Amino acid sequence: PVPPVRLRPAVPRRSVAMAMLTGVFRSSALRRAAPAVLRPTTFARPMLVRGFSDVVYAKTHEWIKTEAGVGTLGITDFAQGQLGEVVYCDLPEVGAQFKGKETICTLESVKAVGEVYAPADCEVVEVNETLADVPATVNSSPESKGWLMKVKFSGELTGMLDRAAYDAHVEAEAKEE
Repeated sequence: PVPPVRLRPAVPRRSVAMAMLTGVFRSSALRRAAPAVLRPTTFARPMLVRGFSDVVYAKTHEWIKTEAGVGTLGITDFAQGQLGEVVYCDLPEVGAQFKGKETICTLESVKAVGEVYAPADCEVVEVNETLADVPATVNSSPESKGWLMKVKFSGELTGMLDRAAYDAHVEAEAKEE
């Protein structure tokens, strides 16, 4: 003979969530129904989340976002505004190597030609192919979809600014004009 199966009473998830929020775990059914990740422990602490930006800026108006040893490089919104409508992006070939402060690419606009500088010694590992067909993406989305290239750094990124310092730099530069 098969032993009878004991069924636990079903506890709605909302009840579990409310019990968690209020700290009430009097019912053994609630304790069993709560997933392990929701059960309070003696080591439970409030979790603080701090937002750190992994984007840094150069005084020459480039931004770099580094992920897994590869830096995505582009120009800032301020730079694209100064440049005007971009009509052509002269991007380097994948595998090209550059020294820090060397011109890594040029952006041609209806007003001028802008140079983009390598923030440190680096090698190009990918270029934004979209810019060959739609170079104005640099204007419409300079700090996301309008990125220029991805590079692998072989030198130190020095003299870079966080967002607040870059904004102060732009403000000071605007006052000089």
